[in-house]
Amino acid sequence: MIVAEMFFGRSISGRRPVSEGEWSSFVARVVASQFPGGFTVHDGAGEWRDPATRKVVREHTKILTVAFNPSINAGPKLGAVIQAYKRQFHQTSVGIITADACGAF
Repeated sequence: MIVAEMFFGRSISGRRPVSEGEWSSFVARVVASQFPGGFTVHDGAGEWRDPATRKVVREHTKILTVAFNPSINAGPKLGAVIQAYKRQFHQTSVGIITADACGAF
């Protein structure tokens, strides 16, 4: 299998952070449509350096984990989720890690 972990920062410049309701709506509308076979979400606390301001930003983060068969071309699906989040919540980036893994469901 391939496992993808995506890191969604919740801080948004000029407004309050992404709320639980906004996140739930995003997952239902975007993530579930791209990965109807299932996924896992959990909370994290992240830190990153803003490339524009060079300031260190600490923020609450949602971590999305998806495992899928390598024969599935999941790149466009992962990209669609990332682009939708960046667009909706005015984010510069969404972190992603992919790795080969042994697994079964």
